[in-house]
Amino acid sequence: MPTRIFTRFRAGPMRRRLPVPAQILAGCQLVLLCAAASIAAPPAGLQKGVVFDHYSALADNTELIDRLFRPLLARRMREKLAAAGLGADGQSIDLAREHFALYVPTNAPASGKFGLLVWISPFDAAAIPSAWLPVLDKHSTIVVTAAGSGNAANVYSRRIPLAMLGYANVAKAYSIDPARTYVGGLSGGSRVALRVALAFPDVFHGALLNAGSDSFGTAVLSPPEAELFRQFEEGTRLVYATGSRDEENLAIDAHSRESARDLCITDLHTEEMRGRGHDWIDASTLDRALTNLSAPRTIDAGLAACRERRAREIDAQLHDIEMLIAAGNKREARDRLQRLDERCGGLAAPRSVELENRSNP
Repeated sequence: MPTRIFTRFRAGPMRRRLPVPAQILAGCQLVLLCAAASIAAPPAGLQKGVVFDHYSALADNTELIDRLFRPLLARRMREKLAAAGLGADGQSIDLAREHFALYVPTNAPASGKFGLLVWISPFDAAAIPSAWLPVLDKHSTIVVTAAGSGNAANVYSRRIPLAMLGYANVAKAYSIDPARTYVGGLSGGSRVALRVALAFPDVFHGALLNAGSDSFGTAVLSPPEAELFRQFEEGTRLVYATGSRDEENLAIDAHSRESARDLCITDLHTEEMRGRGHDWIDASTLDRALTNLSAPRTIDAGLAACRERRAREIDAQLHDIEMLIAAGNKREARDRLQRLDERCGGLAAPRSVELENRSNP
């Protein structure tokens, strides 16, 4: 893994803000949300060109490595960074250079707490479809999305940290309901959103997957450490929303759900986009998806048995690898460890890390 995956940027407590044109302030059409904590009455409505200035530890490079990369790969990344004389500390985003789009419903919810959908787009422009706005008002849900976060942007040094910083700044400025805090995206953005949901189940309790997903237990979507994965199993709902004519992604979604169930992930739902191709989620489907995401959760009755089966399988594979090492077949042991790391990730740690130490030449 090349060390350039993260650009080191140390976020200080006081960052220089971009100058705000006087006509924007006068017209109140584009609101720059700087020093959000100091705003007595945070603005509502559709806001473009928003600049944030609050940094969060959730976007630190060290935090991203720990959460997003399977244990053996994360270890190798740290070793390469150290060998290059670099640390993994700091952040890759300079917020003074970034812009977001934000929609805040005009009427505060009766509970006083908004829902929040952090949206990851496949396009560089930060856009929120106008057709969504009445639905967002109905569900009292804020949407935030970053510019410069399209499919061409680096997933780990831009797209994911921008999503986390968008979440952190909105949560700082507005009263947010943790149970109605979601991440979502379209196409390639949806695939990134799924990685974010898996890595941050203590932040996001649902994911809206619009025409894009991946299979669990693979190199790009392996389970995080055991406690985070437990939170994901018990507290995160996945809603797949793909057009009925988008046959390729419908098939990918089916494989994603099958692989999820194989790893004991069961809170899976679909919302049909009838007659649609590879396209943005429409207003009526968004309405149903937000209703689904906020519905009460129940833990699957078979979860305990599934976890026991999964633990037995992991233990058996770790035992086989240990026997290979003892027999001196370290190359095959390393190959088996690699496959186990991709499929089970943090669920096989720390024993997988210990065995890799013993399997090295």
